[in-house]
Amino acid sequence: MILVSLPNWLLNQFPGPEGRFLLSLILIVALILGEWVLWRLSRIAKRTYPYRLVNLGVLVASLVLVVVSGSLLVVIWEQTQQAVTSVKSVQAIRLLVIRLALTLGICAAAYVSAGMANRIIDRLLQRTEEITRHQGEVITRLSDIAVYGIGVLAVLGVWKVNLQGLFIGAGLLGAAIGFAANETLGSLLAGFQLMFSRPFEIGDWVQIDEHEGIVTDITIFTTRIETFAGKYVMLPNDVVSSNTIINIGRKGRLRLDVEVGVDYTTDPDHAIAVAKEAMKDVDEILTVPTPDVVLKQFGESAVVLELRFWIEKPSSRRKWRAITAVVRAVKHAYDREGIKIPFPQQEVSARDEHGGFRVVDGESMSPIHDQEYPR
Repeated sequence: MILVSLPNWLLNQFPGPEGRFLLSLILIVALILGEWVLWRLSRIAKRTYPYRLVNLGVLVASLVLVVVSGSLLVVIWEQTQQAVTSVKSVQAIRLLVIRLALTLGICAAAYVSAGMANRIIDRLLQRTEEITRHQGEVITRLSDIAVYGIGVLAVLGVWKVNLQGLFIGAGLLGAAIGFAANETLGSLLAGFQLMFSRPFEIGDWVQIDEHEGIVTDITIFTTRIETFAGKYVMLPNDVVSSNTIINIGRKGRLRLDVEVGVDYTTDPDHAIAVAKEAMKDVDEILTVPTPDVVLKQFGESAVVLELRFWIEKPSSRRKWRAITAVVRAVKHAYDREGIKIPFPQQEVSARDEHGGFRVVDGESMSPIHDQEYPR
């Protein structure tokens, strides 16, 4: 056999302990070099073949290299008889060896199966737009858990573990964890509900309770929002699902409303026409739907008009730029047309008083300090 004859020939060329150390060193260097070559080849192979399959092949090849190197070291140091004796003792416990081999095979099969499941899910996600990228990641993680869970059960079956007792213990442990982490489990369930009901996605402009901003991350436990003040708000998913969720930018456009008051002496139809004409020239708002103006209410000092207009791809910056542009355009148009936007004012009128004090020329007719009170 080559594995035996080649080391024996080398030992004849380099007799003595020095030769054995030299051959052992050469063998170790060759083993390290072989592992490096495998690593380089795996990087190239992963460009063409599934990376999990390549990793499994590298693992098998590495095991072969280690076994061959170990066998050669046994021959070099003349430990063949002892190795044979060890092998015979291993045969006495062959059931243990078989179980170990089956365990390794199941682990390898679970690893490859998880990779295949991930590739299938990725291909399905590329063919549909109904499932978001974040939902696809969740499905991938769940598939990994399912595959590895089946693998664990198979390994337990190989080692003859009482699964019934294990399930009973897991059930009791799950109940204890459920009572101890009620809020966490509530957030977990709410996270799955949010991911599949899809009230919002990453990048949407939302308002949840008193928090308003852009959704930056969604996990199975929390939702993170970046406010327009640059603050990051972490909201538990059970809090998110229990509050009203307003998705401001879901449709890709947003209607904004601005109120303006005109003097009661102004013709409201003329004020409406001037405001509409002014908004037509504003570049920051959409022309379709057409900007509109409606009479809203009678104010304390003015007739209140509501300017309605739309913006696309809504964001905080676009919102305030559009409002600023509309207010500026309508203000200039009203100034040109002589339409007055009145200041808040109140009308004060006098009435006759009976009894009490009367004031004439700034002095009281009956100063308090001149009155006499009976003792």
